[in-house]
Amino acid sequence: MRILLVEDDPALSAQIAAALAAAGYAVDRAADGEEAQFLGESEPFDAAILDLGLPKLDGLTVLRRWREAGRRLPVLVLTARAGWAEKVEGIDAGADDYLAKPFHMEELLARLRALIRRAAGMASAELVCGRLRLDTRSGRVTVDGNPVALTAQEYKTLAYLMHRPGTVVSRTELTEHIYAQDFDRDSNTIEVFVARLRRKLGIDAIETVRGRGYRLRAPGDAAP
Repeated sequence: MRILLVEDDPALSAQIAAALAAAGYAVDRAADGEEAQFLGESEPFDAAILDLGLPKLDGLTVLRRWREAGRRLPVLVLTARAGWAEKVEGIDAGADDYLAKPFHMEELLARLRALIRRAAGMASAELVCGRLRLDTRSGRVTVDGNPVALTAQEYKTLAYLMHRPGTVVSRTELTEHIYAQDFDRDSNTIEVFVARLRRKLGIDAIETVRGRGYRLRAPGDAAP
């Protein structure tokens, strides 16, 4: 899952980015509102963490412009302001959740997981597909209760597919959502990750849809 982090404080931005990367997210960063607006309107993010007090263009304006442009990505607003009026203004501008500074990193990650789950129409932190389970809180993947060790990129690939069960996902889409913008992307490596996942999982859960991409479904389910 790919996250846009918009925060002008370099130290805090680095701290959040490190926590997101450790939790298995691909992270793009912006330090001002103009860059944030451009990235949010031009790149396919799964969610955004948006500070309100930004240089060049404030966070509320960025958020309003995203929504006016039809960008529906979940947005978690960060602010040093704790007043209820500011929270109402942020929610009315299109924010999906609100977190006041200072905050615990564990709470930020939990709120972000919840936003992404809700956007995918899921209620539980544990994603299930037949015998396959992925716990978004711990990053633990199991098959029939047995843990499966995955590399970071294998986990990102599986997590994206598990947030879209039954949906055909192209190699290009997977590439755009598991790598940050400045990463040397190669959609051909997706085939390698999928092949490794199939071997490690040991179950027929990732289906190749010829000419279109991949679809995650529980073994035995009929193809749509």
